[in-house]
Amino acid sequence: MKILVASHTYIVDLNREKLRELARLEPNIEVMVVVPKRWKPGGVQKKLVESQPVDEGNFRVVPVSNFSKNQQGLLTFGLDLFGILKEFKPDIIQVEQGAKSLGYAQFITYNRLLNLKAKNVFFTWWNLPYKVKFPLSALERYNLNHTDGVVVGNQDGATILRDHGYKGAMTVLPQLGVDEQLFCPQNVLDLREELGIEPQEFVVGFVGRFVEEKGLMTLAKALQGLGDRPWRWLLLGRGPLRDPLEAWAQQQGVADKLTFVESVPHDQVSRYINLLDTLLLPSETTYRFKTLSSVGWKEQFGHVLIEAMACRVPVIGSDSGEIPHVIGESGLVFPEGDADRLRDCLLKLMENPELAGELAQRGYHRALAEYTNRAIAQKQLAFYQELLAHH
Repeated sequence: MKILVASHTYIVDLNREKLRELARLEPNIEVMVVVPKRWKPGGVQKKLVESQPVDEGNFRVVPVSNFSKNQQGLLTFGLDLFGILKEFKPDIIQVEQGAKSLGYAQFITYNRLLNLKAKNVFFTWWNLPYKVKFPLSALERYNLNHTDGVVVGNQDGATILRDHGYKGAMTVLPQLGVDEQLFCPQNVLDLREELGIEPQEFVVGFVGRFVEEKGLMTLAKALQGLGDRPWRWLLLGRGPLRDPLEAWAQQQGVADKLTFVESVPHDQVSRYINLLDTLLLPSETTYRFKTLSSVGWKEQFGHVLIEAMACRVPVIGSDSGEIPHVIGESGLVFPEGDADRLRDCLLKLMENPELAGELAQRGYHRALAEYTNRAIAQKQLAFYQELLAHH
């Protein structure tokens, strides 16, 4: 089976592990990853990325010239793509830029022009209702009409595509798995001492962007009511809420209980997660953000949850978006924005070490069974095989 996957996501080597695993599953599988030659990610990384080719036998990364350096909906490829498709002759083409992307329309068209008869698949994270006006509506209709299968990152996204008239094959799988060699239980007593965390302190952790929609102010209110119980809040990341959080801590007289860690290389993040007595993702749905066709944001997956689960750390999450589906029965879920209910969850873990241990163990098994790169690759392959069986 020849599989071609295209997305700007895979300019980062770490993000390619699932696709490497896919290439290893069966001897006859070849995976080609098409990435833009030049890409400018937003966020922490500001610099222009120049993609390099990779050849590992039946796993290859091929940089292709591209238009639009940082707008994923507008990302399209140069004519060199035509020759690559003609030569590789994929059985499956998966474009991970969403239902309304020009790049996906381009692959569909080339697939037809070259008469490759490859199955067209796209991936999307989008999990909020949206309306499309012309010409976007025509683009989306073209894409959906020529789609053989969809991989959706979350349950809500699947429902929305059905509402938009897509009737074909669909599977719900995250885009990226967790590396269980890196994210695993570890002894980090030295790091605990280095950060001055006392043995009796219950360490509550947050990893991610310090922004309002991640629910940090709700978590602050929940911690505020823990009375004289010993706790420490470890915040790993950065963002505009750092100053307001520091001001809040000063005001509450708990400045010594907050530990900010700004930037840690990705292969060190697991050490910090292993320090925690619980990892929290208190995300809150918001309708402030606007894109071309929709308004708002809610948690699309919560990747840090599966990283914590793989480290055997119990997780607590809000019920925003995909979080309850990711946690399942292996953690605690509270109504988003509800500080009192969040505090109850914290107290449950603080006062009941047996429960904390049991949830940690359940989360660990769930992460290994469902969310490693290999587990996701296996499910993706099964989906492809199903598509190819239906001629």
